[in-house]
Amino acid sequence: MRILIVLFFLAGTACYAQDDLLNELEQSNPTEPEYVTSTFKGSRLVNGQTVKTKNKRELEFIFSHRFGAINQGLYELFGLDQAYVRLGLEYGITDRLGVGLGRNSVDKTMDSYLRYKALKQVVGGMPVTITAYGNFAIKTSPKKEDAGFDITLEDRLSYTGQLLIARKFTSALSLQLMPTVVHKNLADQTIENNTQFALGAGGRVKVSKSISLNVEYYHRFGVPDNNPYYDALGFAVDIETGGHDFQLIITNTRGLTERAFITETAGDFFDGDIHLGFNVTRTFQFGRKKK
Repeated sequence: MRILIVLFFLAGTACYAQDDLLNELEQSNPTEPEYVTSTFKGSRLVNGQTVKTKNKRELEFIFSHRFGAINQGLYELFGLDQAYVRLGLEYGITDRLGVGLGRNSVDKTMDSYLRYKALKQVVGGMPVTITAYGNFAIKTSPKKEDAGFDITLEDRLSYTGQLLIARKFTSALSLQLMPTVVHKNLADQTIENNTQFALGAGGRVKVSKSISLNVEYYHRFGVPDNNPYYDALGFAVDIETGGHDFQLIITNTRGLTERAFITETAGDFFDGDIHLGFNVTRTFQFGRKKK
């Protein structure tokens, strides 16, 4: 009888110790956070960027195209006779950090950028995803002999910094804010400042498994009254086709870099200065695909 009592006591002590150990392990190894994914399907909202970054060792090729303004009439085939393009690449160094470069036919601009996802939206936790974006561009037009003054390489440079702040509210609705600063080393001081501030806002509404509607608008601050440029506005139908992402676009800008479409949009959307266009992206995977 005494042996049974001792065995019962030892078994109870062992069970208590096991439960205590499991509690300690759960506290030291908390459940992994549930990150929100697919806030946006692509890296471009319309003209500008989204919080999306490429996965490690992914290479994205993006072809962006804008036609001329449709209010130019039949002689220009409502803008279809004109073409403005940007060819670009973006590579995922890590799942959070990407580097890109491209060439835009508007002003023959070469640009490069870094994109870093600083914070991720978490279910029941962090309410937003935040990506930092920095762009460096060189405007190679006009040629030095055509500039009319002694233009230097430094004069041709511009820089853009953005915070992309997005939240996926439901499986069908995502919204994004884009506080932005653009600095141009050379600017016409009679109509604009070297450093300009803007706030972008946009979003995505998913209407089917593979189609969404996107909108994007950039409002500039501190613009002189005689500034000839307009705020950039754009709409897109985003179509996911498996290997490609395809966007059909209408916008009032022909520019395809931040300096061009945020600070130098020459058309008034509501006066018919609307450009048809599209973005096509294709992603290539190097190495084993992440599960």
